[in-house]
Amino acid sequence: MAKDLTLELKFRDPARARALADAMQRNLDAIGREVSVMHVCGSHEQAIARFGLRAVLPPQLRLIMGPGCPVCVTDGPEVDEAVALAQGGAHVCTYGDMLRLPGTSRSLADAQADGARVHVVYSVAQAVDVARAHPADEVVFMASGFETTAVATAAVALGELPANFSILSVHKYVPAAMEVVSRSKASAIEGFLAAGHAAIITGHALFEPFAARTGAPVVVAGFEPLDILAAIVKLTDLIREGRPEVFNAYPRCVSREGNLPAQQVLWKVFQPRAGTWRGIGEVPDGNLDLRPEWAHLDARRRLEPDVSGVRDDAAAGLERDCLCGPIMLGLAAPHDCPLFGRACVPEAPVGACMVSSEGTCRIWHTYGGAPDLRRVEGRAAGRG
Repeated sequence: MAKDLTLELKFRDPARARALADAMQRNLDAIGREVSVMHVCGSHEQAIARFGLRAVLPPQLRLIMGPGCPVCVTDGPEVDEAVALAQGGAHVCTYGDMLRLPGTSRSLADAQADGARVHVVYSVAQAVDVARAHPADEVVFMASGFETTAVATAAVALGELPANFSILSVHKYVPAAMEVVSRSKASAIEGFLAAGHAAIITGHALFEPFAARTGAPVVVAGFEPLDILAAIVKLTDLIREGRPEVFNAYPRCVSREGNLPAQQVLWKVFQPRAGTWRGIGEVPDGNLDLRPEWAHLDARRRLEPDVSGVRDDAAAGLERDCLCGPIMLGLAAPHDCPLFGRACVPEAPVGACMVSSEGTCRIWHTYGGAPDLRRVEGRAAGRG
């Protein structure tokens, strides 16, 4: 029988996890102080919380989720535009986690409850299908997400589209989120984990100027528990050695140059511009807008949504007490918010971070943020 030479990849091995945690501890002992690092990805936070990874981190290490949820940073006035279009008679298609995101006074779910034609879709292609099914009506796709989903939007924009279809882009750009945090002295972030799926598109060389300019190393990480732990070990290595470099800890998927055809499609259709991110403020190059040559597809230019009937910047309510902005900047944790788990829950979210499955508050409410596994193991041993 021939020897099986297949390499078995294991990403959930407890012994390897303990060894990686020990390596982190040695690095933190050598550094000799508390260190704060940040990731900017909802999928990373889901894995970190779901698998209880913070419970095995050294006590001197703070692992924080930054503004890595594109739904959470979609500004209220952007939602107002979609609500105004829906209330004005257009079909508005969007992803499900955008439905309950509040504008300044109303959400798309509110508009839908009042009879507006709001459709939950799973892809931009499905929104095009809605447009083909309703040729006499305007159909608008509210396009959200970071550059990974923006590529899909751009690819469809380059194809043959019905004349009644347009795009309301609220796409955001991941590197801009890291820039925001790096400028905040209060957050004191010393290194970053970059999202592996975004880096598949952009390549890891994109982060080299950022690391050199800010002095903060960047490690591109995958999404399995051992992916994340190994990336944190490398990040603490670089911090300990004072090397502001970029390291690719996800080589099975990410290359230095990235997906060049996808980049060409993305930048042919979109251009970065400054935009306001909810709870954070203006972010240079943070929004991805359709280029002028695609004005015929741009719902803002083509349909000119009138938000006067739905916008209320002075609206009172619980959201004033919401800490989503500080949470996304790494200045607070969900349990610091007086609304978390009380007035603000997934079934009735107050803040944007509780709306999306990629929001920090939603994830912590579902899985917990920093569980003490030693207490859990102790209770289990007592029952035995």
